[in-house]
Amino acid sequence: MDREGLASLEARLAFDLEALNFPPANWVPPTSHPAGEVSDVIVIGGGMCGLAASFALLRRGIRNLRILDRSPAGREGPWVTFARMETLRSPKELVGPASGIGALTFRQWFLAQYGRAEWDRLYRIARPMWMDYLVWFRRVLGLPVENGVAVTAITPLDGLLRLELAGAAKSFALCRKLVLATGRSGLGMATIPDFTSGVPKSHWAHSEDELDFAQLSGKRVVVVGAGASAMDNAGEALEHGAAEVRMLIRRKTMPRINKLMGIGSAGFVAGFPALSEAWRWRFMHYGGQEQTPAPHNSTLRVGRHPNAFFHFGCGIAEIGLEGGELRITTVNGRRFAADYLILGTGFSVDPFAVPELAHYAPHIADWAERREAIADLADAELAGFPYLGRAFEFLSRDAAAAPPGLSDIHCFNHAATLSLGKVSGDIPAISTGANWLAEGIAAELFCRDVETHWQLALDYSKPELLGDEWTDADA
Repeated sequence: MDREGLASLEARLAFDLEALNFPPANWVPPTSHPAGEVSDVIVIGGGMCGLAASFALLRRGIRNLRILDRSPAGREGPWVTFARMETLRSPKELVGPASGIGALTFRQWFLAQYGRAEWDRLYRIARPMWMDYLVWFRRVLGLPVENGVAVTAITPLDGLLRLELAGAAKSFALCRKLVLATGRSGLGMATIPDFTSGVPKSHWAHSEDELDFAQLSGKRVVVVGAGASAMDNAGEALEHGAAEVRMLIRRKTMPRINKLMGIGSAGFVAGFPALSEAWRWRFMHYGGQEQTPAPHNSTLRVGRHPNAFFHFGCGIAEIGLEGGELRITTVNGRRFAADYLILGTGFSVDPFAVPELAHYAPHIADWAERREAIADLADAELAGFPYLGRAFEFLSRDAAAAPPGLSDIHCFNHAATLSLGKVSGDIPAISTGANWLAEGIAAELFCRDVETHWQLALDYSKPELLGDEWTDADA
């Protein structure tokens, strides 16, 4: 590792940021409240989405912000907790959260430390290395993440949002705008099938759970699903010495083509929110039905083991525990015995599953209400996605009964996908989404304070001309 190279890159980045006038002066008029300080924006989540969103806000002169994350520093997001892929699924060249600044990209960070030859040899980015990059990203930009702070409730207060906090010096915080940069399960929960209801938690885990894979050494493991997370967990179990890993796959064949990759472009990113509801639904429904295949290297990671077995057409009908052994029966009548079960069953979008949103969840508009416009399509999973405004803000089921503050909560996580596209969770377009979010928040804060800005214009008295720049010829 070349530390001098990294120091040189950081000097170059500092110069570039200075040339871009970062950070600009704060322009948002301060808000006061008898209960205490008011932040203009609070971002929940200090992972990739939260960092990208905060950087975009700061670049627009919104400096009175806080970033809160419940995890310890360096463990934000999934990268060193429940993510188990060997490498990222995105190509190494993608710029991610760098927001168009070359010196801030992963590529330049890597080259500064390891050189061109290592970059050329690199297939894809190792997962822990991506976390190292995000830690550096946060440090060099001076992003003010407060770790170990959880938000437990969100309620309205006198035109503001009041956040109940756990782990902070003060038990609550006030803000004008709130950004939920909470990742894949940020507006819902892990999908847990009903067949686990009679199985003790000691015998199963979801792919989002932190799991000590060393305990699976010598054990028979069943993994449910064939997606990326299922494959990654199967590979991890095999590499930790599992006696066997059987993948029970509901589909009759393995998905092989990532259909939406075929139209991936700047046009798709920019145009998706402008499409009709029916077209947006059609694209995402089709992508979900076809299913995104696990990456080539992730699948090889499993398939190269002689004690790994792929069973297709084996959706699970029921599971029982007998004598400490899991007895599994599939819908096609096959039976399997195992010691441990891992669910690669993904996540559900459901605001009612987010305790801190209890006050607002009943009022959040969702796509189920758009069935009239898209009556020819049906997808219960997509129906629960929130129907968002252009700046990722929640909208109300009933505008006349909208609770105060609902539209001041911005859903910058996976749940925004159906409304605005894949711009608030995946690496390729995260900077685009962050910029949309920041532009929307900046515009609304300005409009909300327009009387103040008007008065500032009236009061401004610094002369551009002093009167000695010309001679009055007639005089």
